[in-house]
Amino acid sequence: MTVRVGIIGASGFTGAELLRLIAGHPDLEVVVATGDSQAGTAVADLYPSLAAAYPDLRFVPATDTIADDHDLELVFCGLPHGTSQAIVPALLDGKRTVVDLAADFRLKDASLYPQWYGEAHTVPELLADAVYGLPELFRAELAGAKLVATPGCYVTTATLALAPFLQAGLVEPTGIIVDAASGVSGAGRVPKPTNHFNTVDEDFTAYGVLNHRHTPEIEQNLSHAAGVAAQVLFTPHLAPMNRGILATCYARPTEAVTTESLRQVLHDAYDLEPFMVVREQSPSTKATLGSQAVHVTAFADDRTGWVVAIAALDNLTKGASGGAIQAANVALGLQETAGLPLVGLYP
Repeated sequence: MTVRVGIIGASGFTGAELLRLIAGHPDLEVVVATGDSQAGTAVADLYPSLAAAYPDLRFVPATDTIADDHDLELVFCGLPHGTSQAIVPALLDGKRTVVDLAADFRLKDASLYPQWYGEAHTVPELLADAVYGLPELFRAELAGAKLVATPGCYVTTATLALAPFLQAGLVEPTGIIVDAASGVSGAGRVPKPTNHFNTVDEDFTAYGVLNHRHTPEIEQNLSHAAGVAAQVLFTPHLAPMNRGILATCYARPTEAVTTESLRQVLHDAYDLEPFMVVREQSPSTKATLGSQAVHVTAFADDRTGWVVAIAALDNLTKGASGGAIQAANVALGLQETAGLPLVGLYP
């Protein structure tokens, strides 16, 4: 079976990563790739790394009739936050699967969008229909889903580091601290003063302090895992690297724990998961480069009483486009691991 795929907003970094991964997918075929700012440009000219797989594909303008024109069965939306709401309703026809990589359908509570994204949600009735695209937590709900909300990259990292401990009731759901750093590709392809080479090189800085948009999404996931409301203090950092996220998370235990008992909880949760790797060593972003793998570990600190959970992943692969494809595979009933590399690039 070949599934006809459209990528809306394919000229950005997440779009390029979708194109890279789909090139190795046995069941997906890219029929159309839109990019209004690059309309008419050959994919191979903007991203020479994709030339061997897409020698003739060109970016085209997005139109309201794109899905009908190309008889698409799967559409990925790689648009800026707030943009997908305007086009997703027209793409949903009861048969097609739509996977949104922005934040437009991640939060279940519509009242959170004005506070964290600056605008009211225009189609709040669709929030209940959207399935959160993290198979490790929502695999059963994803089967047959028609609208999938791909998690945020920081959110995926923090959630997978902490969720097993909250599910087991081993850590307090409040007072959780998530301290995470991301590569510059997380800021997108469009250049800005904050992601200019001369700004980022030899620098390390916190941003979005106390008000980063991923905060309510992390809390939503951890509340789901705990079964009660979770509270998180999240501080993201920009690191001078292209790709990767490392999240170091701190939580208070509810009972006596050891490093060995915490890691056993991770093994129990993840040993059967295809992309989860439980490590004794502290995870490394470079070990996950270009792969769908998530490396996790945990420590119990007897001196301070804190539980420390650490996770690393590639923000463009498992943290965005690879996560979107994994969720789409589950939604369409394809092999979950199809098209997704497990092994990272090294050195």
